[in-house]
Amino acid sequence: MDERFKKYQTVAERRQMAKNSTERLKKRKDSLEPVVIEGKKLATNWWGMAWNQNLERYADYTNRIGRGRSYVRNGSVIDLKINKGLVTGLVQGSRKTPYKVSITIETLSVEKREQIVQLCHNRIASLESLIDGKFPEELKVLFTEKAYGLFPSPEEIKFSCSCPDWASMCKHVASVLYGIGSRLDKNPMLFFELRDLDGTALIKKSMEKRLNNMLKNAHLKSKRAIDEKDVFDLFGI
Repeated sequence: MDERFKKYQTVAERRQMAKNSTERLKKRKDSLEPVVIEGKKLATNWWGMAWNQNLERYADYTNRIGRGRSYVRNGSVIDLKINKGLVTGLVQGSRKTPYKVSITIETLSVEKREQIVQLCHNRIASLESLIDGKFPEELKVLFTEKAYGLFPSPEEIKFSCSCPDWASMCKHVASVLYGIGSRLDKNPMLFFELRDLDGTALIKKSMEKRLNNMLKNAHLKSKRAIDEKDVFDLFGI
């Protein structure tokens, strides 16, 4: 039967079905990584919020992406794994067997990766600031502006779901897309894995420059150093 005409399920029923599927798959020793939303917000840090906002602002997605909010909130995404250019998920729908979702996201070209590293040159102070999203506003634009492509556009995203839903983006796919935002909320470095971009390279240039400057200035006398003659005068020698 088409899912559009199935009996409405309450949140409690959805949660119970997701729990049953999780327990059943664990008995088969399947390795599951469920998406767990804590609190009212789907994301709380810069990376998760920026990922979700990026999806929601595209006209291709804005009318469809919201279908997955309740699913991810209610624990229906019982498994989500992020790898280079690929996200796979299991989503509990109205059927006993969870639906399999696959989302392919184009990785960045070598040229674009090098361009990004150069643009970040000497701008990000530490890996901690990168993870926390605490870097200059102009670098945030680098991630969020459509032209740069660090956050993927609809043209770079391909997806499939084993459900019978006729929609081009079903609620199961939408829930996994929001699930990615939740994952990035907890571990932003997964974004760089997904886009095949070396996050540490974005700060490496900065660290190299600082080290080189320290080495260059190592032979220079600090202004705070006391001259030898002044030392003698100080002690009356």
